[in-house]
Amino acid sequence: MKPPMLLFWIFAVPVHTFVLQPSVNVTVLQNVSVEGDLWAERRLDQLMEALNTGKEKRSEEKATVQGVDEETDTVHSKRTEEHDIRKTESEKQTRGHTESDVIKKEVKEKEDQQGQNLSDAFSTKPVLTAWNSTYLQEVEGEEHLPPTVNQYTTSPALHLLKESVTLPPSSPSTSQRQATAETLSIITNNALPSKTTVETTIHHIVNTSTAEATTLLVNESSTIDDLRVELHVTNGSKLHLVEEVRAGPTAKAPPGTFMAKLPKKAAGAKLKDNTTLKAKKKKANKGKVKKTTKVLKKAKKVKKFKRERKLKPTTPSYFPYFEDHYCPSECSCYGRVVQCSDKYLGKIPYGIPYNSRYVLLMNNHIDSIQLNLLSEYDSMEFLVLSNNRLTDASIEGAFEGIQSLKRLYVERNLLRSIPTDLPVTLEELRLDGNQISVMSDEAFGRCPGLLILSLSNNSLGNKSSTIPPGVLLPLGKLRTLTLSYNQLSSVPLQLPLSLQELYLRGNRIQSLQGDMFWGVAELQVLDLSANRLTNKGLGKAALLNASNLESLNLEGNSLKQVPHNLPGTIKTLNLEGNFISSITKDAFISMPQLEHLGLARNKITKVALGAFRVLPLLHQLDMSHNALQQVPRQLPLWLHSATFANNKIHAIPRDAFCWGRGNESPLSRLVKVHLEYNMIDLGHLDTLAFRCLRGFQVVQFY
Repeated sequence: MKPPMLLFWIFAVPVHTFVLQPSVNVTVLQNVSVEGDLWAERRLDQLMEALNTGKEKRSEEKATVQGVDEETDTVHSKRTEEHDIRKTESEKQTRGHTESDVIKKEVKEKEDQQGQNLSDAFSTKPVLTAWNSTYLQEVEGEEHLPPTVNQYTTSPALHLLKESVTLPPSSPSTSQRQATAETLSIITNNALPSKTTVETTIHHIVNTSTAEATTLLVNESSTIDDLRVELHVTNGSKLHLVEEVRAGPTAKAPPGTFMAKLPKKAAGAKLKDNTTLKAKKKKANKGKVKKTTKVLKKAKKVKKFKRERKLKPTTPSYFPYFEDHYCPSECSCYGRVVQCSDKYLGKIPYGIPYNSRYVLLMNNHIDSIQLNLLSEYDSMEFLVLSNNRLTDASIEGAFEGIQSLKRLYVERNLLRSIPTDLPVTLEELRLDGNQISVMSDEAFGRCPGLLILSLSNNSLGNKSSTIPPGVLLPLGKLRTLTLSYNQLSSVPLQLPLSLQELYLRGNRIQSLQGDMFWGVAELQVLDLSANRLTNKGLGKAALLNASNLESLNLEGNSLKQVPHNLPGTIKTLNLEGNFISSITKDAFISMPQLEHLGLARNKITKVALGAFRVLPLLHQLDMSHNALQQVPRQLPLWLHSATFANNKIHAIPRDAFCWGRGNESPLSRLVKVHLEYNMIDLGHLDTLAFRCLRGFQVVQFY
């Protein structure tokens, strides 16, 4: 009858000790003689006590195993945390974020730790202790560790299965008997990785004293290159190797190999293993030295690069300055429009993109322009430098070479003369609000294509000086000239015939001379308001060549009557703010195209009958703020708006708005009639005076 198979468990704990502890074997005596009944009872009692003792021992062993498991879990968690920390540090090293000093320190610590682990591994000797029901022996084994050992692993449990096998006749033993039950516990300090390949190793251990073979089924979890479990069971403390099994191809790091004291024949193998271990250790150390050298070289390069970057001067001469997508921090960019206004800037911001079309720099403190800066802007069409602190010297040569500039605004600065380096492409130049007092031919000879020139609020004509005749003739395409609010006493002579609009408001002009234009001019708008013109100053030849004039503003002068000999093409005539006291019947007979007439703020007390009847196209009439006592008679039927407010009117004649043959008159086109602030008595109004109006709502009395 075969003895029962017993399952032995192997627990891995950090103690270099093998404990072979037997279970209690109870032998039941079946054939007992009558004489030995008493002895049998005693023997039975002894066996029961032994059985109880075995149970207590097993309980103690179970408690011990539980304690070992808890310690194993604690060690596993600590090692896992250390593994995570070292993994993070390794990742930082690979990214190049560590300095050379830190790398040296970590390499040194790792080498010291590995050296200490190796020394501990070689100096530790596990003890193999075996108990049997017939004998007790202790065998000391020697642990051999390869150079590299995985430090951060868990301790798996190995399962050994022992079964009795009958040896063949060639076995050294000739007798067979039942082997006593044994418990084999192998406790090792080698840590194996948690994620491993599970393999099964079968060892046959021969007990020469019992002539039986024991089969060990070992479940291993490892990542080792070479795993050897060498167990030898002999009768006299000598262990003979029966079978040696290697781990699978997925193994990575070999654990310690426990070997008992070898016989003399195995001494050579032991020396060979020691030599192999030393060679492997030397090779590993050499690889570490090479890796450390590469890391140190890389750290030196990083340190050198950072030092060079700190020493490199930060000059604003490279990308992204002046690039298309760049915008200076002081400005706001909208496509190709750069807005740098109202920023209290002292200089033009550096790096404005070269492809900018509109550059706005008004309302700053700019007092100079860098030489040759603006000439690089080939696409710039509009430049505004208004309300700054530029002088003649600070802008000398600044505008020369700008290829596409069409509009230049340098208003409200400190200029005393017109710049002489204007680009050829310039079409609009505004220099209002400076201190310009002189004009020269050289200034305008460089920009013959100029269309608009504005020089208002300057000092032209100061100290009885006048603008030289013909100074503007180089501007053959000039269309608009603004010389308002200067100190001119006369209109400049020999103006370009291409001029269409001339604004001379707020000067000291007393008369117009006939040679203002040499030839028929294209002048359409003439503003001579707020000057000192008199009727004598507007002679017959004053506007002889202005045959295309449509708008004439003579407001705020010293006229005492409506000027005669005005061009018949005039459509808008403003005579407000003069000293006109009466309107004669033929005052507007030479202006049949007049549409807008302003006579407000005069001293008109009398208007001749039918004075406005000769104006068939008149749409708007303003006679407010005068001294009229009644509404003028026979106003044009096509009049749209009539203003007579702020007069002394107390009567409205029947033929003021509605007149014609008999009592029938055509319907008036009046929309608004302003009669506010007069002396009209509504109780005595003649209702027939409004018979042709569209309704009483047209007339405003209040």
